[in-house]
Amino acid sequence: MSDIAPRTRVLVVDDSTIVRRYFRDALERADFAVDEAFNGVEALEKILAHSFDLLVVDVNMPKMDGYTFLRALRGRADTHAGIPALMTSTEAGPQDVKAAEAAGANYYLVKPVSQDDLVMHAKALTGRSPERSPGRSQ
Repeated sequence: MSDIAPRTRVLVVDDSTIVRRYFRDALERADFAVDEAFNGVEALEKILAHSFDLLVVDVNMPKMDGYTFLRALRGRADTHAGIPALMTSTEAGPQDVKAAEAAGANYYLVKPVSQDDLVMHAKALTGRSPERSPGRSQ
């Protein structure tokens, strides 16, 4: 048995390849293991096949948006229902934050999200030290 702790696993759910790559880069540099999904349907499939410690979820996606995805996940009667979720969107109104909270998001970040803020919140939601990590700020 190894003394090395498993890396914290994050699923980034966003229909934008550029955003997924940007989030992946920041999270991997902070020693998270990252997987990706294009929309809520693909994310649910991945969650059933693998365990994750955190979800980073966009609001607006084809097939199943972030709100619908989180409501579906939170409605499950299994261990997947409690995975912390960080929701991201370009929509910045107070009604958007309330909608995210109502869907089951633990925190809401408005895009563009700096890599430092993403990592800081990812660490906080997964129980890792939330201090800002050194590196470039976007």
